[in-house]
Amino acid sequence: MSILVLNGPNLSRLGKREPEVYGSRTLDDINRELAEAFPDILFEFFQSEDEGALLEKLFHIEDKGGYGGVVLNAGALTHYSIALRDAISAITIPVVEVHLSNIYAREEFRHKSVISAVCMGVISGFGANSYHLGVRAVLALAE
Repeated sequence: MSILVLNGPNLSRLGKREPEVYGSRTLDDINRELAEAFPDILFEFFQSEDEGALLEKLFHIEDKGGYGGVVLNAGALTHYSIALRDAISAITIPVVEVHLSNIYAREEFRHKSVISAVCMGVISGFGANSYHLGVRAVLALAE
């Protein structure tokens, strides 16, 4: 099975940006740990600061086929990107929303996710383990 791990704006700064909130692991660390933890999964990792690139990636994997799901940390786009919400709605591949921090224990504006309603589920607040739980959710959905 192939799984896309898709990351939005500012996640390239993991390990440097607010480590008290996001931890000290870099995105490369998280990606490597996922590949090691799930050796039978073919992962594709993609991160962009650009909303349009994320939309194009979702459409590309839908058209290409062969993906069992998407683990998505949309970063700040979670809270305002109707375009990303519509893109998730436009594909048939299941998407699991993940967040490193507990978005409901943070600033008020982070409590609202415009993409949650079109995702299969949401995992929030478990640090880098949120990604591992997201992969497990995709695997469970595929069964």
